Amino acid sequence: MIPLQTIGILLKPSAPNMRQQVDQVQEWLRLHQKTILLDSNNMPPSPSCPERQRIAKHADLLIVLGGDGTMLSGARLVEQRGIPILGVNMGGLGFLTEINFDDLPKALEKIFSGEFHLDERLMLAVQIKRAQKIIGTYSALNDVVVSKGHLARMISTTVSVNNALMTNMQSDGLIVSTPTGSTAYSLSTNGPILDPSLDALLINPICPHTLSHRPFLAPSTASISIELTSQERAMATVDGQEGQEILPGDMVEIRASEHRTQLIRFPGRSYFEVLRTKLRWGDGLV
Repeated sequence: MIPLQTIGILLKPSAPNMRQQVDQVQEWLRLHQKTILLDSNNMPPSPSCPERQRIAKHADLLIVLGGDGTMLSGARLVEQRGIPILGVNMGGLGFLTEINFDDLPKALEKIFSGEFHLDERLMLAVQIKRAQKIIGTYSALNDVVVSKGHLARMISTTVSVNNALMTNMQSDGLIVSTPTGSTAYSLSTNGPILDPSLDALLINPICPHTLSHRPFLAPSTASISIELTSQERAMATVDGQEGQEILPGDMVEIRASEHRTQLIRFPGRSYFEVLRTKLRWGDGLV
């Protein structure tokens, strides 16, 4: 692993009371002779802003101060370089974050001493095509959602896996999720929870008109195509944060990315502990 000298800090956009915490992190890093690249939490979460471009190009380690949404943004930001990401939960559910802010100094000491391991997470590569031309290219850590637009009516789609017809579907939409994303939107549509180490893609319909449609697991080598066949316009949304409108006949093509997100994890903490904590498993009847 490369020396962790240049540290990028990504902030939750417009998070209140963040200034004091950021100053504490910077002071600790300066005392340890680290170079700091700081994101601006006054800017929208766009990878095109200068601070984020510098982080994407030069950081050896990314510290994310925020929640799962900021973690998703950070994963896409540094996808091409695959640097380690430490998630610091600043409130909210925090499935992807590893520690709370009070634990950050001890965590950094462990990281710079090499007392951690990397949890590789599968990502998605997405292309949107119109008349055989690519009109949008995206990456995702959680999911890609093709869903109805402004009108409260179902959309029709044709779903293919490895160029073989899987189904024609009428539904409110369709989710293609990574194992990491199985605890996001897919979970709320009765999708299964997948161990994040699995190499699989989850195809999950949203309120299908036919009750026999059920979630389906495809291997990570699969290529999934979703064609909008109804006359209504729809939306293709990536990680719930970016995307674009799609028109009848447009194709959304999804496959596993060649890049993986590298999440920092510490010994002694399992994924089941995350599920017990975040989903309150074992707390009794709800």
